[in-house]
Amino acid sequence: MKKILTIAGTRPQLVKIAAVSRILRESFQEILVNTGQHYDYNMAGVFFDELNIPKPDYDLGIGSDSHGRQTGKMLIALEEIVDKEQPDAIIVYGDTNSTLAGAIIASKRHIPLIHIEAGLRSYNKLMPEELNRVMTDHVSTLLFTPTETAVRNLQKEGITEGVYTVGDVMYDAVIYNMELAERRFNLQNFDLVSKQYYLGTIHRAENTDTKEQLTAILKAFSKVEEKVYLPLHPRTKNKIKEYGLASLLTDSTNIHIVEPVSYLEMLLLEKNAKAIITDSGGVQKEAYFMKVPCVTLRLQTEWIETVEYGWNQLVDPLTEDLAEVLKYIQEGLPINNLYGSGDATVKITNILKEMLK
Repeated sequence: MKKILTIAGTRPQLVKIAAVSRILRESFQEILVNTGQHYDYNMAGVFFDELNIPKPDYDLGIGSDSHGRQTGKMLIALEEIVDKEQPDAIIVYGDTNSTLAGAIIASKRHIPLIHIEAGLRSYNKLMPEELNRVMTDHVSTLLFTPTETAVRNLQKEGITEGVYTVGDVMYDAVIYNMELAERRFNLQNFDLVSKQYYLGTIHRAENTDTKEQLTAILKAFSKVEEKVYLPLHPRTKNKIKEYGLASLLTDSTNIHIVEPVSYLEMLLLEKNAKAIITDSGGVQKEAYFMKVPCVTLRLQTEWIETVEYGWNQLVDPLTEDLAEVLKYIQEGLPINNLYGSGDATVKITNILKEMLK
């Protein structure tokens, strides 16, 4: 049985692993590495319990740090693991520092690299995620894309070999886990009423690393007429404290701050929200899967289809009135699912069985 080393370390990646590993392990020996890029239990560790993710064979506990230091620590640890395990291939997901570290190790050691969620582009190279995904794609052996748009993005960069459109593994995960979420939780746990609140998530560097940007977002939330339910990411929480912005939250009657929630809880909150306000790529898609209108606090998105079909709207909090946008937000066009049919994990495994004989 061929050995595959899977590298991950953030909340969205763990969700994807939960979907893929169930099928992958029927045909391959999988060695799972959790870099620990998300170090808060509610942000990451709880998923291993909640989603029945196999216990990591290696838990690196890297934690938060600058991009260079974090990636460097991962490279040192991953090289030792590769030397020991001698994998036949390495799988990475998405666009995180864990992804980039895995891509560098695979390319330096001449190990086939499999990139799941390949070909996405925001075309904003100020975003570290954009740099990570571009560099990873250019050293990948097999590139599994969620959409035809992603295939065209790769073609523009001269990448045509080893590209397969399989759909989105996150859609597989949502289908599998939504029923479990509704059995385990209900809105009464959160003191919420369906379609009478907005769900907010803010964590990206471009929104939290400058006081002006984060201030504008918090002020925009405070002007929204209905309740804004805001699970607060550790990065955002630390920046609010650093910038002295806590009063913007405590003085507001409509912003309800809570600790980070689990993945299953998040699915329930997303499905029942009146609309979702986010800067997360994964949450944008989940909003679309739930057919809940979404406002993305970014100037670009890698999930352009959600914007093109009216389910997602890009808003600049520095120049646009978020509260006014939410007054008129509507559902998008009624179309077939843009991200596959919920069998991406099966397609990926079948291709790997053929390619890694």
